[in-house]
Parts: sequence; structure tokens; C-alpha cells
Amino acid sequence: MKKSIKYIIFILSSLILFSQEKIILNSASPFSFKNIITNLENLEKTEVSGMLKLPEGNGPFPLIIGVAGSLDWGEHHLEYMDMYRSMGIATFELQSFSSRGIKSTVGSQIQVTTAMMVLDAFKALEILSKHPTIDKEKIAITGWSLGGGVALFSGWLPLIEKINPKLKFAAHLAIYPPCIAQPEVLRFTNAPMHILIGELDNWVPAKACEELVPKMKETGANIGLTVYPESHHSFDRDSPVVIKEKAYKTVNCRFKIRSDGAVLMNFLNIPMTTPLLQKIGLALCAGKGPTMGGNSKTRQEAFQFAQEFMSKHLLEN
Repeated sequence: MKKSIKYIIFILSSLILFSQEKIILNSASPFSFKNIITNLENLEKTEVSGMLKLPEGNGPFPLIIGVAGSLDWGEHHLEYMDMYRSMGIATFELQSFSSRGIKSTVGSQIQVTTAMMVLDAFKALEILSKHPTIDKEKIAITGWSLGGGVALFSGWLPLIEKINPKLKFAAHLAIYPPCIAQPEVLRFTNAPMHILIGELDNWVPAKACEELVPKMKETGANIGLTVYPESHHSFDRDSPVVIKEKAYKTVNCRFKIRSDGAVLMNFLNIPMTTPLLQKIGLALCAGKGPTMGGNSKTRQEAFQFAQEFMSKHLLEN
């Protein structure tokens, strides 16, 4: 009986510390950036949800929209979100996968794409910027792996200008994003951006980000890059390094993104605008079986960086 009472008190205390609200978004499911840039108006609508969680206090609060990777939401993702709320920042957990009935895209990358999640993120930004408890001028985005790509490309101006040119994120923190697809037109937001990636990442290689970031800086982007030594993909997990046999190893892949959003295959320059063409494009350059897993030192440093980055851009300005 005493244990039951203690459990009830714990639940009630948790509810007092923060409130949460399910938010419904009217999004769509574009396969590629090209679908957004050239055909957004004609896309069939997709209902997507997410969970808004508020920290203790009255607000209005700054907000961080979080975007998960190919394995959907994991424990380490939620640890970041808990940390942000403890700082006094609201969080929004975007549910791009479960809303479409998908659990994972590892090994396929076609059921839920970066384009879908970018559009979802902007639809969330549109709604949450009008929410009475949110400071619309201080909404940042962060993501991991596939979601890291969303955090990065939600700053690409051709997409912003098509989806909603009146809105932009206050800051972008991309954690081990795929930098292997690089725009020919490097027009990015002037909002602060940063990439965290592991030196030993062979799922989405750090070298590709080391190639992309200087080019972005040359064209005026406010972006930084941190490469953690001796660190694999998902270095911020609290788990050992393992091989994901079905996942793509993209070390040798580099794709161009045209101004219309079409992603071109290596060498052949054929637009990968359908699931079949994307599978062919990856088959030409990617292997299988990348490594992923935590590095305790890097994990600590990444959480510390995320805390300082979001504090600087959402709490101090």
C-alpha cells in the first residue's frame, strides 16, 4: 500500500513539474526536396503529431523542436530533451515515424525521408510560433542522424522560401547528420548552426561534413563543426559499439543537390526522385554494416556542448 501511495505521489509530482500537449500538424509526405520545391501545393496531406512538453514556470518559453533518427526516438534523445526542460526551455518531440506507421527506416531510407521530416518540422514551427506559451522568436531545432539532416537542411533557403519564407529557426544543432548530399547552390539561413559528428562514423562520414562546412562558410553561413576523435555514429548513446548489418555505410557516397531539390547519383547525375532510383544510387556507392555506439567521454562533451549552444542562442539573447 505504501509503495502504491509513493508511486502515485511520484506521478503527480511529475505532472506538476511539466505539462504536455499533443499537437496535430497538417503536413504532407514529399519523397524528395524536389517534391517540396516544385510541387508542394499538390501533395496529399498527411496528419503528423508531436508532443509539446513545458518546463516549470509560466512562460512564454523558448522552444527546441527535436527530430529523431532512422531508429525513431531513443533514450539518449529524450535525455537531451529532459536536459533542455531543466534549463527552462520547452521541447517538442516530432513524431514523423509513428504518425506514418513506421518504426524504422534503417536499410531502406524510403518510408520516411528527410524531405518529409523537414516539412513536418516547418509545420510544427508554424503552429508552435502561435502557441501562447512559446516565444516565437526563440524556436530552435535539433536532430540526430536522419534528424540531424533535418536540423541542417531546415536552414537551406530554397526550402524555407517555398514552405514559408516568413518563418525560420533561431538555431540549428545537427548531431551526426548525413552531409553526403551537398547543394550546388549554398544558400543557407544566417541563424547559428553547428554540427557534432564522430571521427569514426562510417554511417554518415565526418569527412563529408568537413568538406561541406567550409563551403557553407564561404557563402556566408554561420556554421561550426565539431569532430569528436575515436567516436562512432551515435556516440552519445549509453551503449557499446555494435555493427548494424542492414544499415548503409556511406563513406564513399557524395551526391549533388540541384537548385530544384533533385538529388543526383554519384557520377551518373541521374535524379534520385523515386524510391527505386534512390536504392540504385545508394547501391552504386554504399556498403552495409556501419558501426554505432557510445563513447562515454564524447557523450558527456556532446551533452555539455548542446547545453551551452542552446543556452547561448535561446536564453542569453
